[in-house]
Amino acid sequence: MPTNTTKLLVTESLSQRGRALLAERGDIEVIEFSNLISAADFEALLRAHAPVHGVALGATRFGERELDAAQDMRVVARIGVGYDAVDVPALSKRKVPLMTAGTANSPSVAEQALFMMLTLAKRGAELHALVKTGAWATRLGVLPFDLFGKTVLIVGFGRIGTRTAKRCLAMEMTVLVYDPYVPAAAIEAAGCEAVSDLDAALPRADFVSLHCPKTAETTGLFDAARLSKMKRTAYLINTARGGIVVEQALYDALLAGQLAGAGLDVFEVEPPPTGHKLFDLPNVIIAPHVAGVTREALDRMGEQTARNMLSALDGAPIAANVVNQDVLS
Repeated sequence: MPTNTTKLLVTESLSQRGRALLAERGDIEVIEFSNLISAADFEALLRAHAPVHGVALGATRFGERELDAAQDMRVVARIGVGYDAVDVPALSKRKVPLMTAGTANSPSVAEQALFMMLTLAKRGAELHALVKTGAWATRLGVLPFDLFGKTVLIVGFGRIGTRTAKRCLAMEMTVLVYDPYVPAAAIEAAGCEAVSDLDAALPRADFVSLHCPKTAETTGLFDAARLSKMKRTAYLINTARGGIVVEQALYDALLAGQLAGAGLDVFEVEPPPTGHKLFDLPNVIIAPHVAGVTREALDRMGEQTARNMLSALDGAPIAANVVNQDVLS
């Protein structure tokens, strides 16, 4: 390879569509690494190939040490939209843009949130087991219910929250939205009701669906006190990030009958430990943090990630996908 070749470290989860875009460029060398690589090994990999000019990350952590190891980092891209594993201030200090995959996986996560609401409302797992175990005669003992006419409170009205709202409106639900960073007029223009007080809105909701980023402000947002404000017949859906909901508090509320159930795609520790107490509750459905990982979403995210990296390397990063906007100035 010529010495002026641009080097990119790319996780194995980058889709073929993304790889194909990078391969079209003759001035780029792509080096693959495993999603499961340890922090020490990742740092060593960066040092071994330095200077490294860009990385496409899955869940790999990235901060000061990795920037030092890379020596000439010009863009950090996430194959997704979450970035809680990335030290954004460290990147901003060195004028390195952090880029996410925009709306690439938003429809997929919104569908998963709606799927969890429907599965819980329609008693999907219970009725499936009832037929298989020959308990047909008991089918009227626990009836499913409709989403029609119910109220959902969406927390976070960004790329995913807005799409979840559209799907809930299509189910003829009343949609409340809590997002202190979105003007009420924008929420109302989308056919939803803006609420400014989260605690006051919780008793109105039959479902609460979380779509906010994990930040210092939202970590532990749903603790015991907040969960206690929800209806006993309400359900909590978390397809956002683990840690926004305090799992012990959720377990206690579910066990005590203070909540009707929950749907979780994310956990405080991932993967969660074997025998996690929430696994044993019949009114909880769980998934392994794959809401945004459909076949189509992987293709879209891989392609967008590649376009993000190339735009930054060419000196014109796609502004809408840059997290640390301060680097653009």
